[in-house]
Amino acid sequence: MRIGIDVMGGDYAPQNIVLGAADSLSKISSGSEISLIGDKPKITEICRQSGVEASLFSITHTSQVIRMDEHPVQSYQSKKDSSLVVGFGMLKRGEIDAFASAGNTGAMLTGCYATLNTIPGIMRPCISAEMPLINGKKMLILDVGFNTDCKPDMLYQFGLLGAIYAREMMGIENPGVALLNIGEEEDKGDMVTREAYKLMSGSTHYRFCGNIEANHLFSGDIADVVVTDGFAGNILLKQAEGMYDLAQRLDVKNSFFERFNYENYGGTPVLGITAPVIIGHGASSPLAVTNMILQAESALNNKLVDKFIEAISNGN
Repeated sequence: MRIGIDVMGGDYAPQNIVLGAADSLSKISSGSEISLIGDKPKITEICRQSGVEASLFSITHTSQVIRMDEHPVQSYQSKKDSSLVVGFGMLKRGEIDAFASAGNTGAMLTGCYATLNTIPGIMRPCISAEMPLINGKKMLILDVGFNTDCKPDMLYQFGLLGAIYAREMMGIENPGVALLNIGEEEDKGDMVTREAYKLMSGSTHYRFCGNIEANHLFSGDIADVVVTDGFAGNILLKQAEGMYDLAQRLDVKNSFFERFNYENYGGTPVLGITAPVIIGHGASSPLAVTNMILQAESALNNKLVDKFIEAISNGN
């Protein structure tokens, strides 16, 4: 298994990316290989300074960088030799089996559309995030930023993608799926959520648990998967990050709040496309990069994309 890493993407690239990749060498399986994509002289110099053999990696040199503040589509189209664009190209050609980056999120999403294909039958891919529950388990929330406007059948499909992910990647045998709403009653919400409720309540593809309100999200006794549009989902995700930062500033010592630390999750996988892609946090530390790589390896080990393709083709 070959995992490609965008070395030049992120607020603290390339230093943190190379250090995280180096740390992951002792944690990935012997059958996995890490391909570093970026400025080769900088990569080899960081390896030299940190006492890591650069020969342990496969290195693909690129001459351009898509910065965090650049326009996603324009930069993706114009910077053909950037580490991000080259990485997507390698993934499409089968030169790597998974791709991860902590770089420009918009450019990453552009790459998913412009270079890769959506799984046949999937209306729109989405991005998901795992979050802690008070009972010690985790839940999956999707979409958390890809699709700001959704149709009811898109939300229905997010429930299917989330249920498959929860089963294959989180080890939940029969995950419950809920719809984020402003009330528990089926007639609550706007037209989209009301219609989505009707579709999801009649599903034979996953176990629907009804609506869930935001004040019950982390209780752990309602659902394993929470479905929403990317607008509300992104607000929810950033609120959770802010809650963790606030707990740190107030010196609140509690294991539950520590589990909101994004470093422990690595990144958010893009679901519904034909190859594993992981989007990392822009401020990723070496630990976050290591976990991003391990998450990509787990997706490959669990044949996640194949499971999605099989479920969609079988109408499940």
